[in-house]
Amino acid sequence: MKSNKKIIQELKKGKKSTFKDIYFLYYDKLFHVCKKFDFKVLSPQDFVQEAFLKIYNNRHQLNEEAPLEAQIIVICKNLIFNHLNREKKIIPLHPDFLKNEQDLEEAEHHLEFKKEHLFKLIEELPLQQKKIFKLHKIDNYSYKEIASLTQLSPKTIANHIYLANNFIRKNIKKA
Repeated sequence: MKSNKKIIQELKKGKKSTFKDIYFLYYDKLFHVCKKFDFKVLSPQDFVQEAFLKIYNNRHQLNEEAPLEAQIIVICKNLIFNHLNREKKIIPLHPDFLKNEQDLEEAEHHLEFKKEHLFKLIEELPLQQKKIFKLHKIDNYSYKEIASLTQLSPKTIANHIYLANNFIRKNIKKA
């Protein structure tokens, strides 16, 4: 059996036979680690595959001094924990949320009304704030890009965005 260091060096060089050996050697162990968690969407096999994909794509970052098995398990667990944290943030909708087409149309109408109100508020901004706000929020320009277009400092840009956001927030609450 090759040493841990030798295996990691071969992986870093991209030797596919070594990667294949590691895949078959650790697949079951990772699968059992993944089975301990309760997933709503993905299966344990998905995480095992994702872990091996991450290992292969980031093989140059493997530590030759640390046990490979420990590194593989940590990578897999980190993928699981990240996924579970994202799953917690998802708010499931009640199945009866939009019962019929009329509810859907009302929701669309309400959204359109809000959008129109927002654009009216943007038009009420002072000229320079409006220009900078549109460049940043609608056209997705960075502060640096806006600064080069307008010959203003990034801090001035940030101040204009801050003032515009406050104005819009304050006036949206009134509506």
